[in-house]
Amino acid sequence: MITSNDFSRGIVIKLEGDIYAVLEYQHVKPARGASFVRTKLKSMTRGTIIDRTFRGGEKLEDVEVEKKTMQYLYAEGDSLVFMDNETFENYSVTKDFAGNILDYIKEGDAVQISLYEDRPISIEPPLFVNLKVTYAEPGIKGDTANNPSKKVTVETGAVFNVPLFVTDSDTIKIDTRTGDYVERVK
Repeated sequence: MITSNDFSRGIVIKLEGDIYAVLEYQHVKPARGASFVRTKLKSMTRGTIIDRTFRGGEKLEDVEVEKKTMQYLYAEGDSLVFMDNETFENYSVTKDFAGNILDYIKEGDAVQISLYEDRPISIEPPLFVNLKVTYAEPGIKGDTANNPSKKVTVETGAVFNVPLFVTDSDTIKIDTRTGDYVERVK
């Protein structure tokens, strides 16, 4: 058991039959009345974010979540198959569950998978990935006002906005949290 006073970013709790990770928390001690804790929680199974207020010292069930580095092997129908790098055990998740992760990873890449009761509950790609550009629209000469950008297609099939100087066969670094271009990789 854990109390609401023990909250910190990243703690996982069980609430109303679902598993939530604490994204943000704020302890509030008003001049009158009891203290309370405002939180922003993310459902580890559905991906939704909720705001919740708890009384100070309220007891909640904490959850042990195991994080493992796994390798993306292949897509099989409507599922993605990952392999645990230590035990070589395979885990299969639906493409809906994985979200847009295929925009950032290709076969053989490593990801972080959180397991609860030996069942995957979240998949996180590396913070930054290097992807090879397969198609880049030509930049329009003289179009340099207001931070111009163009669309490129990378080896995963995803499309990203990049500066005009990026060309075919360049390798670019992408921030997977925002989907933004970071830099050209040599």
